[in-house]
Amino acid sequence: MTDGPLADLALILEAAVAAGEMAVAMRSAGLERHEKADGTPVTNADLAVDALLRETLIAARPDYGWLSEETADNPERLSRPRVFIVDPIDGTRAYIRDRPWWGVSIAVVENGRPIAGVVVAPDRNEVFEATLGGGARMNGKPVAASETLDLEGAAMLADVQMMRHPAWPTPWPEMRMESRNAIAYRLCSVACGDFDAMLALSRKSEWDMAAGDLIAVEAGCVVTDHKGRPLVYNQPIPAALSLVCAGPALHRLILSRVEPIDLPGL
Repeated sequence: MTDGPLADLALILEAAVAAGEMAVAMRSAGLERHEKADGTPVTNADLAVDALLRETLIAARPDYGWLSEETADNPERLSRPRVFIVDPIDGTRAYIRDRPWWGVSIAVVENGRPIAGVVVAPDRNEVFEATLGGGARMNGKPVAASETLDLEGAAMLADVQMMRHPAWPTPWPEMRMESRNAIAYRLCSVACGDFDAMLALSRKSEWDMAAGDLIAVEAGCVVTDHKGRPLVYNQPIPAALSLVCAGPALHRLILSRVEPIDLPGL
């Protein structure tokens, strides 16, 4: 295989920017929306962007596998050496409501880990990108995770009601807590230091995480599930039980609180 991560990055970056432009234009023209079987919304733009990306990327890399939120899964991807893992519109609820925290997320995965990743957030005019071992950038400039050492006063992306639930053995300290629909954008927000950490104690799909995982790791974050296990991609069941992302010091503090929790399996 002659194409390396940099060539893949150039390909997915161009595709993601074009996809973001399509999504913005289709929303301006008026969206058609319906509910999936699981109750989550999907629009004609989600499907159109998915089709555009699949046509563009597979035409350029016909030997790569494909995994996308809006495409029926094909187990053939499990035998491919590299796989595109795509969320055509991550954060559809925000996208529908004209809130800016949504994006186009594309990763190239090899041997279970992303080697190139892009998250384009058109309403924020932000383009996040990374290659394995090559660092992470936003709009072409290097980004780095915050060096916050204490949970007290930290900025946390998480479900606020969950964090304040009285069932926690030890209440969480006072933090600036906010929620965002898009998992990929949450990971990027920690990668660039806008937030210190993110926590999700519910199942997340590979397409939510793959590109943002690489971007965050290359920015100096630690990204695992709530048991501290690294995420592995292109799995038969393409999901993880949970997601924790933070700089090394905060990540350890978060894990000390959440690791004892047992969540239902996949």
